[in-house]
Amino acid sequence: MLRAVTWVRAHRYLSATCARLAARRHSSCGNQKGPLADRVAVVTGSTNGIGLAMARRLARDGAHVVVSSRKQQNVDRAVATLQGEGLSVTGIVCHVGKAEDRERLVAKAVEHCGAVDILVCNAAVNPLIGSTLGASEEVWNKVLDVNLKSPALLLRRLLPHMEKRSGVVILVSSISAYTPMMELGVYNVSKTALLGLTKTLALELAHKDIRVNCLVPGVIYTDFSKVVYENDAVIWNLIKKCYNIQRMGQPEDCAGIVSFLCSPEASYITGESIVVAGCSPRL
Repeated sequence: MLRAVTWVRAHRYLSATCARLAARRHSSCGNQKGPLADRVAVVTGSTNGIGLAMARRLARDGAHVVVSSRKQQNVDRAVATLQGEGLSVTGIVCHVGKAEDRERLVAKAVEHCGAVDILVCNAAVNPLIGSTLGASEEVWNKVLDVNLKSPALLLRRLLPHMEKRSGVVILVSSISAYTPMMELGVYNVSKTALLGLTKTLALELAHKDIRVNCLVPGVIYTDFSKVVYENDAVIWNLIKKCYNIQRMGQPEDCAGIVSFLCSPEASYITGESIVVAGCSPRL
């Protein structure tokens, strides 16, 4: 009898889940086309580099994307560029380390159709080039506030708008989580911690039908990574010794995998950290 009851409960759960997924795929807040048709995506740190490439790809694949960064002129430029490409995009200034800015970002995101499907946490800082033990408490606080705490705090605010939508969360770590660089002390630590946050959130949110995965970019040609690629000795030794594919990455190299992870095609993938670095490092 107990087995029969358990089977019935499991069957009901699976049926309900399938029904939600089916409804999710056919629900709409607009008439977009593509694998992410009519999803709403929030991408932090998305006015240039990897963030902008991810925002563009999500929008091209059908999502309405809310871009954000700390400076109004950068937001305006990114929105104008993407809208000029015919994409469904809005933008707002957001310093993810500030609670009031996170609140405004959430309010902006739910304007489109009252809910959010995708959160990509790409915003990051690295105010110090130097050793871990040489970092001041101020540096520690700034790096951990933005790189590690803000994804969790922003997700907590967005959760009521995501949990009925088969939501997806993408955290953005770094190859330095696997292969620390001497010059990036505290930043290395924050990006390593994101791997653990990914697994923890994936476990906590699975019952809400929210998947959490992590993008781990290698050395990508962006303004943010200038500290690495402008040092010829560092970049050449890193690529020569550690990378199977002997080139630097481009922001677009990261965009496709993120779109896939946000799509129904990846509905059985959670808690994973995907390295996009021309190599396969391991902790």
